[in-house]
Amino acid sequence: MAKFLRRFKFLFNVRKSIPFLVAFFTSKNVSVVKKVLSIGIIVGYFFLPLDLIPDFLVVFGIVDDIAVFSLVLQSIVKMAPQELKDQYDIKKL
Repeated sequence: MAKFLRRFKFLFNVRKSIPFLVAFFTSKNVSVVKKVLSIGIIVGYFFLPLDLIPDFLVVFGIVDDIAVFSLVLQSIVKMAPQELKDQYDIKKL
């Protein structure tokens, strides 16, 4: 239950994550492989027509998209170096 609450709180702090994401993609401490992998995951999700729950089920389809977005953002946070996480006060989930 505590992990769920941390993830829920993480979603509402997405606005704070934007400077972190900019720093992640411009940092020389992050390998090119991690940057390309992150971009590939993001682009792949938007261009692949696969959806766990179809969007015609409005509420459930949106929840599905938010869940995938949060998982992608969490994976980027996990790939980031510790000093970048500390700089932007991003906590591990």
